[in-house]
Amino acid sequence: MRAFVIGNAAIDETISVDGLPEPGVSILGRIASRDLGGKGTNQAVVMARGGLETTLVSATGEDFRSAMIREQLAEEPLAVRLSSVAGISTDFSMVLTTPDGENSIVTTTEAAEALPLEAALEALGEAAPADFLVMQGNLGAETTETLLKTGRERGLVTTFNPSPLRPYFERLWPFIDIAFLNESESLSLAGSTGRKAAEALHAKGVRQVVLTAGTDGAMLSTAGGDFIHVPAVKAKAIDTTGAGDTFMGAALASAALRGGMLDQRAISHAAAASALTVARRGTRRAFPSRDELAEIFAG
Repeated sequence: MRAFVIGNAAIDETISVDGLPEPGVSILGRIASRDLGGKGTNQAVVMARGGLETTLVSATGEDFRSAMIREQLAEEPLAVRLSSVAGISTDFSMVLTTPDGENSIVTTTEAAEALPLEAALEALGEAAPADFLVMQGNLGAETTETLLKTGRERGLVTTFNPSPLRPYFERLWPFIDIAFLNESESLSLAGSTGRKAAEALHAKGVRQVVLTAGTDGAMLSTAGGDFIHVPAVKAKAIDTTGAGDTFMGAALASAALRGGMLDQRAISHAAAASALTVARRGTRRAFPSRDELAEIFAG
């Protein structure tokens, strides 16, 4: 079983601040880290470190950030297919993080939205039924919908993280097997949280729904099946950037390596992995290592 992650690649610029700024107020901060990021890349790195054969398909510009991305991706155990698009800037995120680990993120998507559909479809041509197609909300509407439809037609397990929020997501649900949402995404897209939100998404065609709630843990819901709550693993949060991506990547890797859909064990593994991430500063450098994920998955 393999995973094909089609999403964004970016550089995360993290700035430590005492508190998030109010409108019209200038505040002081200091650069905490500059790291490889982007939701698609984050999830791909975690899955690959977890031992799942993973291919990342993404796009960059032709600038210094693109060179940084390529250099850092070369250090990870995954296959990379990056399209260089002339005349655009490579995507980056500005992350403001507070002493208690909370963050606020602004992300550009110019490069992600310029990903050639042909390049993504070419990569999917290597996929076999039951492989995972992993997507997020950074790509253009037509590209995202076409890829999810193609994945469903080819018998892939289509997984989707609806972030950042886009107005076109409503028409995607019939093509999604597994959806990962946090509380704010759940409220925006399903009008509620918890069991009611999961049931609303099941009614639209989603087979499994994972709802994350930070320190309150996570819930796995299967259409026509059980609602399983898994508590969060205690951790001293320093920086929550990438925690959701760690959770999703670890959950999918755990399930895929055992040949099936998500279960309580996969969600428990994800909780343990994300607890390691929040206790460290940065993005890629904060993710669990291969050895750490191997130990988690053995449990």
